Amino acid sequence: MEELSGLDASFLYLETEKIPMHIGGVAILEGSMQFDDFFSFIEKRVHLVDKLTQKLVNVPMSIDKPYWVEDPNFDLKQHVRRTSLPAPGSWKELRYLASQHFSNVMDRNRPLWEFIFVEGLDNVSQVPKGSVALISKVHHAGFDGKSGADLMAMLFDISPTPRPVPPPTPKVRDDVPGALGLMARSAYNLATKPGKLPGLLWESSKATFKAGYLSQVHGIKMPTLPFSAPRTPFNDIVEQERKWNSALLDLQRVKSLRYIVAGATLNDVVLAICAGALRRYLLEKDQLPDKPLVAMVPVSTRSAEEKNAMGNQVSAMYIQLATDIEDPIKRLEKIHINTLVGKLYQDAIDAKSLMGFAELIPFGLAGAASRLYSRAALAKRHKPFFNLVITNVPGPNLPLYLGGHKLLANMGTAPIFDGMGLILPVLSYNGTITISPTSAKNLMPDLDNFTKYLLDSANELEAAVQEKTQAMAAFNALLNDKSD
Repeated sequence: MEELSGLDASFLYLETEKIPMHIGGVAILEGSMQFDDFFSFIEKRVHLVDKLTQKLVNVPMSIDKPYWVEDPNFDLKQHVRRTSLPAPGSWKELRYLASQHFSNVMDRNRPLWEFIFVEGLDNVSQVPKGSVALISKVHHAGFDGKSGADLMAMLFDISPTPRPVPPPTPKVRDDVPGALGLMARSAYNLATKPGKLPGLLWESSKATFKAGYLSQVHGIKMPTLPFSAPRTPFNDIVEQERKWNSALLDLQRVKSLRYIVAGATLNDVVLAICAGALRRYLLEKDQLPDKPLVAMVPVSTRSAEEKNAMGNQVSAMYIQLATDIEDPIKRLEKIHINTLVGKLYQDAIDAKSLMGFAELIPFGLAGAASRLYSRAALAKRHKPFFNLVITNVPGPNLPLYLGGHKLLANMGTAPIFDGMGLILPVLSYNGTITISPTSAKNLMPDLDNFTKYLLDSANELEAAVQEKTQAMAAFNALLNDKSD
């Protein structure tokens, strides 16, 4: 038995019928793969990731966090299904199917994951006819972006010839305690929690001192804090039906844009592209705030020893996106400065220690508070925690294969919730980068327009960079002529 961490458990008590808390995505595979071959492939590898055969056991009355245990009745057929796109089998039908699949919660009585094998991709641009798609969902309580990448390592190989995998070894199944046994464990956990508080308070006080040192001694402005973001149309109550889409960009072209600003990173450029799309989308609706939008950017806190561990090990930075700046290069410059400040404070604060406070929150109380927050529509009554989430998970820059079939594209999704109705998972793979917005239909029914604006924003930034580069080259040439 493995108890969930406080952060993992938070994704359970945030979940309602209209707020599924899964991550996942859409992968497109080249060639006419057969469903039976795919099912057999998964059957031979499912044992490589423990969470795929484990389910949750709840403590009576939810007085403590649930536990992961091996599911004695695990049935792969409940998790791997097939479907086919309706005619004409285009991108429109695929993104609609994915949106519908991402709208629904999973059954907590069995392991929390699903794969949908999609046939009939007959008219998807730049995808060979007969290719298939894989729509995936895994619960955020068991996986974050990094451990999701480890799940990909189970599915994919770097060669068209699948690597041999060891056969499953018999697992020692722990006897799951009854109600009294689970409550006894919880009583012990509750009794020992107060002893952890002094250490957490000490680490927090050190973090406060470090942050004050940066602010007062070095004069570095404090980063953006939660509840300081302006309100937008997607910072409202979410309904169940999801909207999903994805924009595919050339990774090398995106990377080349960072050189226009000294020290800028690929992540800065991605944030600037997202900011440009947000600015245009809100300007068209005459709802662009005067203050810049704020993105929550997850930051992995995994150590090298925790590389293959499941669960969530993340902290967060809050980055102003400079959506109040019209010029795309100046917007990138400002975002670069904002991320530098965010990273300085991120390094000063021990995120792992601060996350320990999540362990002190009683699971049942947190769940009740979350349900009350949703029922009372409290998200309407305060400023947003932040406007959206932009999460960037780098992938391999080489082709991958599933059962001998090449992975053509990999696109992500992640949860939204009341008050935060837009998330942009960013994935890079084999020379491409995908930005895949997920929202609720009631908040962004025109999400497809916003997805197009992501492409337009990248093109706008590239054109501005080329213009400035040419102007600088002409100026340098003029100086050289005068010196001669």
